[in-house]
Amino acid sequence: MNFYAARQPILDREKTLVGYELLFRDGLANVFPQINGDEATSKLIEGSQFTFGLEELTDNKPAYINFTLETLSKGYATMMGTDEIVVEILETVQPGKRLLALVQDLKEQGYTIALDDYKHQNVWRHFFPFIDIIKIDYLENSEQEIQEVVAAIKGFPNIKLLAEKVETYEQYQHALDLGFSYFQGFFFSKPEMVQSKALPPSELTLAELLYETSTSEMDLEKITKVFERDVNLSYKLLRYSNSAMFKRRAEVSTIKQALVVLGAKEIKKFLSLLFTAQLSSDKPAELMRLSLTRARFAEVLAEQHQNAGDPGRAFLTGMMSLLDAILDQDMAAVVERLPLANDIKAALRDNEGVLAGYITLVKYYEHAQWQQANATVEEMKLDANKVPDAYHEAIHWANEQMQAIM
Repeated sequence: MNFYAARQPILDREKTLVGYELLFRDGLANVFPQINGDEATSKLIEGSQFTFGLEELTDNKPAYINFTLETLSKGYATMMGTDEIVVEILETVQPGKRLLALVQDLKEQGYTIALDDYKHQNVWRHFFPFIDIIKIDYLENSEQEIQEVVAAIKGFPNIKLLAEKVETYEQYQHALDLGFSYFQGFFFSKPEMVQSKALPPSELTLAELLYETSTSEMDLEKITKVFERDVNLSYKLLRYSNSAMFKRRAEVSTIKQALVVLGAKEIKKFLSLLFTAQLSSDKPAELMRLSLTRARFAEVLAEQHQNAGDPGRAFLTGMMSLLDAILDQDMAAVVERLPLANDIKAALRDNEGVLAGYITLVKYYEHAQWQQANATVEEMKLDANKVPDAYHEAIHWANEQMQAIM
């Protein structure tokens, strides 16, 4: 049985990751309303206990999980620790004495409680002493409706507002001004400003190394000399090659030894990872994590996909797929400045080719758009049973990489 889930990052006012909302589905084609809220929550809790660990999907951040009145009554929330989840009460749950008693009990146990897709009603004031977060759909509510909620919680400093569906930097800024403390959406994946961000010399060197390693036969001597001229690159290479993930018996002590031990495949990963990390140093860390997840997901698909070509190209395409957000520029302008292979440029700039298909698919996963994902899987003739596992493996791998480079 496959387990299907997506996650959406939640950031604070400083764009620091504070958690993920987990979105469960029973399969790529099984989406609401074909599965009800009780079943979705039950299967998500079951999966976290027997199929996967929450920490694998959330990197030890709290998981925001939707609960219905029925699943709250059955005590499913208490199957996980108070630091593991945020209990989201679905907008379809009606306020009443039974719900109030359940919420009060969870709060006394130390759980964080959130109201999902909140629409203000005076009856909810009875719940406010026990509520930590109120989630508001930024796109569906007018500024007047939001201000009404702000006024209603004025006497409850324990309550923070979370803006859902914040898709652009401008929306993020507006939500900040309205007093929101948390933000859910992909606002960091859009350019924040029009001005150009120049590449410093070290990043130009990395771009050149990316090109050198994209050839079928790498010139090891040439690559070694480039590393030896840059103490910062050398340090990071040695640290990476000595990291616990490679489980080496002996430490690597020279540049050439590190390159040989890593091998061509890992060198390509390391360089694209480092390039993106340096470019996104002033961006939310979640943007880097998303790039890594896309890279590994595309690579795994290419390894499984017949006639897909070099998986390394798929990895690099996934890693570069957020460069427009990182550099605050249009993607077409970005790719023209980098020595990337033509098929990678076509995928990033024109959304053409197999590589573009991998990126399209991972975007559907990020937004839990399972019907579109299923159509893409069929169109690309991918193995539908392996794709979900590839996504979860990519998330796990990205978490490991973040620990190695941060």
